[in-house]
Amino acid sequence: MADFPTPQTHYRSCNLCEAMCGLEINYQGREIHSIKGDKKDPFSRGHICPKAVALKDIYEDKDRLKQPLRKTPSGWEIMSWEDAFEEVGKRLKQVREKYGNDAVGTYQGNPSAHNLGTMLYAGNFIRSLKTKNRFTATSADQLPHHFAGLSMFGHYLLLPIPDVDRTEFLLLFGANPLVSNGSLMTAPDIGKRLRAIQKRGGKIVVVDPRRTETAAKADEHIFIRPGQDALLLLALVHTIFEEGLSKPGRLTEFTDGFEKVETVAKHFSPERVAAKIGIAASAIRQLAREFASAKRAVCYGRMGVSTQAFGGLCQWLVNVLNIITGNFDREGGAMFTLPAFDQVAFLAATGKVGSIGRWSSRVNGFREFSGELPVAAMAAEMLTKGDGQIKAMVTIAGNPVLSTPNGTQLEKGLSQLDFMLAIDIYLNETTRHADIILPPATGLETSHYDLVFNVLAIRNTTKYSPPLFEIEAHQRYDWQIFKALTHEMTGKPDDGTTPELMLDFALQSGPYKSQGISLEKLKDEPHGIDLGPLRPCLPRRLFTPDKRINLAPEIICEDIQRLKEMLSNTENGREKDFPFLLIGRRQLRSNNSWMHNSERLVKGKNRCTVLLNPQDARRLSIQDGQQVEVSSKAGTIQIATEITEDILEGVLSIPHGWGHHREGIQLAIAQKNSGASINDLTDHNLVDVLTGNAAFSGVPVKIQVKS
Repeated sequence: MADFPTPQTHYRSCNLCEAMCGLEINYQGREIHSIKGDKKDPFSRGHICPKAVALKDIYEDKDRLKQPLRKTPSGWEIMSWEDAFEEVGKRLKQVREKYGNDAVGTYQGNPSAHNLGTMLYAGNFIRSLKTKNRFTATSADQLPHHFAGLSMFGHYLLLPIPDVDRTEFLLLFGANPLVSNGSLMTAPDIGKRLRAIQKRGGKIVVVDPRRTETAAKADEHIFIRPGQDALLLLALVHTIFEEGLSKPGRLTEFTDGFEKVETVAKHFSPERVAAKIGIAASAIRQLAREFASAKRAVCYGRMGVSTQAFGGLCQWLVNVLNIITGNFDREGGAMFTLPAFDQVAFLAATGKVGSIGRWSSRVNGFREFSGELPVAAMAAEMLTKGDGQIKAMVTIAGNPVLSTPNGTQLEKGLSQLDFMLAIDIYLNETTRHADIILPPATGLETSHYDLVFNVLAIRNTTKYSPPLFEIEAHQRYDWQIFKALTHEMTGKPDDGTTPELMLDFALQSGPYKSQGISLEKLKDEPHGIDLGPLRPCLPRRLFTPDKRINLAPEIICEDIQRLKEMLSNTENGREKDFPFLLIGRRQLRSNNSWMHNSERLVKGKNRCTVLLNPQDARRLSIQDGQQVEVSSKAGTIQIATEITEDILEGVLSIPHGWGHHREGIQLAIAQKNSGASINDLTDHNLVDVLTGNAAFSGVPVKIQVKS
């Protein structure tokens, strides 16, 4: 009789989104039988979302690349790793020698933060290129959070996290955690956690132009016009000061700027902003009173307030609101994590706490933040001739054609490069422009430890996931790829490190070394280790020079003048030719474009639709499900309508990550469910001037029946 492999069980953390859900994977040989939630995981407690099964789908995907590809006149051909590394090094050096260091640009996508090897080794390769044209998905997402963290607390990774498990009042701005599983608030099983707030007599309030999945379950939903959140936040701050509701408590001992914030907020009374934001002054005042009087409250703002024209002000004001009410660095408020791999402390020890404006982008003058330029500047740096023009591009685990503003313009830039390298597992809308694609092993083939999301989690835990499957002889890990490329650019020998060696060193020298936390200990605890709830840590955790919170950073307060001008403008951001305002939409079964090549994640009814209010639909004679054209200054897309009262009148909503109709991609399932890309409408000229973050929310558009 033939020998059959014994059925086995593997435990790991899912790395497809922010939630760090624990998985129990039953398998036999190389065949996966099931993926379930790990009930013994102390953080996720058995919860998983539908995306978890995509780990199996990505592992088995026939479209996933496993060997280097080179573009030739007759099509793509496989090449050896050695030849690929040598050619990449030669081509990048040629561009640098001919045009200068800044002629090479780099872009890192969202999956970079979900991969241990990329997090630890991509930086050395990028630094070896000696370019200032470095871009990441950060400035298409959460840059305002980092800007506020650096300006107020002295470190760009010192980000306050809502203590949702102990709060009594959760105020959400532009956030949909039931779909995102948190997002800069890593919170698996968030549905039960939110219900627990209500069961203990607490309250959840959501402020959003759309009645999101979270808003539908909240105690109260407040519609707000896109891009007006900073006005509401300032009106809340105004009310709290005016009515004597401010009670910062112990925070006054190490916080400067209360008087300045109060002075700034005086201009933004509820009565003054009410008409602009579409919320009654009495409702604004009542919200401020409820928040300030709650035993434990916390305000949290996410994508809807980060990716708009005043994203920086919004994230600053979220922190201000928590601080002036005393809901900061205390149980049930906004708190800081203490992860076992303490990136915050490690970076600070080497002086890397963040920077603002050391250089600016050549064309648009957008300022640098912590070594990166805003993605809104990327295409112009390729398309505009002159010294410093990007002539070669390296993309790492990203699909910016679908994820950054004005993807059509970016495609033009990518198509005229002298050379492009893509480090990615798919031939997609972006990587099709590459000359060479280097695909790393991924998912179940790699070890995993969450460097980023433990910094953002609502509870301190630690967990290591070994690889489930060995890689094939012709595959390479991401860290091996980055090491080889760094060697090609610098000539320096291999330093002999591995992700596991670096991880073990960080754990054994980290904040839990007295508890014996090490890689070996984590290997003995496959479900992970609970390190306890978030704890007060200020002022010792601050990295400002004087160890004090800067409540009113000058660089931020100067931006208030721009908000005053917006308040005086009677147009509400609308233009005559583009009378609607566009917002995005996150979906539970989709985190990035990788998810769209999984049959089980895209099956069912069409999810790439434009949400339209019934009153707008009647006025324009548009029917539910009808194909329409949505246009902006950047372009036009065709998309089916979904008429619903869940969207504010005058507002349209389209999900991100779709648009798989481009020729030359190899994503068979995604192409059958192509949808339309919202970023063929978003405008690279629309940014938050303060931070440089792309302003996806509130783009002026028009909608009409397809001609």
